[in-house]
Amino acid sequence: MILTVSARRKEKLTYRHRNSGTCSTLVQFDIESGKLHNVTFTGGCNGNLKGISALLEGMDAAEAARKLKGLKCGFKSTSCPDQLSRAIEEALGSEKVSEQL
Repeated sequence: MILTVSARRKEKLTYRHRNSGTCSTLVQFDIESGKLHNVTFTGGCNGNLKGISALLEGMDAAEAARKLKGLKCGFKSTSCPDQLSRAIEEALGSEKVSEQL
């Protein structure tokens, strides 16, 4: 998994995560004051992923990760929401590390 922080403005961080094992290849999102914003997927089931993104807008990032973690897509061991949960967990972990520096 690759997680890159592409921008930092005050408390807003933008993350890009390369998905593995899913039809979508990338998920990008912002975390601002612990809340998810602007979740977008590249590839995958367009309508479903837009719906998930709309439902997650403004949700607490940690809560979203808990709800999405472990979801599977058919016979696959992961899913687009599961990949997003992993990315959120990594993002929240990197925020804690940067706060300690």
